[in-house]
Amino acid sequence: MEAEPLLPDRGLAGGAKPKVEPSLQPATVQPPLRIGVSARILHPEGAQALGFRGKTLQYLETSVAHWLMAHGALVFMVPTLEARSSLQRSAVSMRDYVKSLDGLVLQGGADVSPETYHEQPLRPEWNGDRVRDMYEVEMLWAFVFEQKPVLGICRGLQLINVALNGSLYQDIPTELPEAIRHVDLALYDTLHHDVAFQPDSLLDRLYGGDARLRVNSIHHQCIKQLGNGLVVEATSPADGIIEAVRWTGSSFVMGVQWHPEFHASHKGDLLDSGPVVSNFLQECARRRSAAGRPTRR
Repeated sequence: MEAEPLLPDRGLAGGAKPKVEPSLQPATVQPPLRIGVSARILHPEGAQALGFRGKTLQYLETSVAHWLMAHGALVFMVPTLEARSSLQRSAVSMRDYVKSLDGLVLQGGADVSPETYHEQPLRPEWNGDRVRDMYEVEMLWAFVFEQKPVLGICRGLQLINVALNGSLYQDIPTELPEAIRHVDLALYDTLHHDVAFQPDSLLDRLYGGDARLRVNSIHHQCIKQLGNGLVVEATSPADGIIEAVRWTGSSFVMGVQWHPEFHASHKGDLLDSGPVVSNFLQECARRRSAAGRPTRR
């Protein structure tokens, strides 16, 4: 007696492919976003104290990397490409980095040099870092050219403004003596003040009316002349100093004067840092999707 088949005949003997129900199709999984972070630079005079004689160190601060990683992004520091180094630009270019990444974060750090916005330093200690300025300006425009999103933090906001032909007050207490304190070396990131979002701005829409509008403050420079195509997103209501900007050009470029990556340790006391990074990463994902980068299964 012929055994009964374990499964009923579905007509597959003729070579027809089995039909897979839509619910059983393998889900398309997007690979993690790849976010570049500009390097902080410790020049030889500073690196020597750490035992690196005649060497330059490039690094990123842990909080900014973990802030992005906590939202599912892979983080890559983008080193400078210097003419005096052993690396030839013909081997690796900034464009190669941009092509490999989905977005850029300009992290905080040293002052923007007044020479970058065509002024002379009012004091020697306000010379800033012209080398880093030129590296970040080149990188910013490379990402803008590819229409890939850029987020600037503290110095990053100021660099965006200068790159768009804006200028800065070199020192708030000196040039704006009526302003509140925006930096305190002893308090560092525990110095806080209120911010006010511009009505119907992106930040206003992201946060709504119930947000705790208080941020940290670690800067002694600030925007003087607003760069071309920038709109103000937030100010310090006590003195009118600009605290956030957004570009109205061909791609997403935004800067905040505070350090949102430091807010995680002050839950409930300061502005939630989540909407800023989530919106930036959504813009990165949208740009990648529009460019048609392959997905994986």
